[in-house]
Amino acid sequence: MKDRKVMILADGGIRTGYDVLKMLALGADAVLIGRDIVRAAVGGGSEGVRLQMDYLGETLRKAMKMTGCSSLEKINSNILES
Repeated sequence: MKDRKVMILADGGIRTGYDVLKMLALGADAVLIGRDIVRAAVGGGSEGVRLQMDYLGETLRKAMKMTGCSSLEKINSNILES
């Protein structure tokens, strides 16, 4: 957690790693992804959850590469200004 007294959690509408990157860039300490994970579990059980998590990770890595962020710590609001 950044040097704050309150942890900021982003929730709602998170479908891809690109969404995760945007929320982190806007200042979130963590991003909640419950709805899509529940859908994946209902539709595909543990394999569905694994596939959804793989997709989120893959799209987050792509988003980080496109914005020049080599680590989660490098994600900041400057990437949203382009």
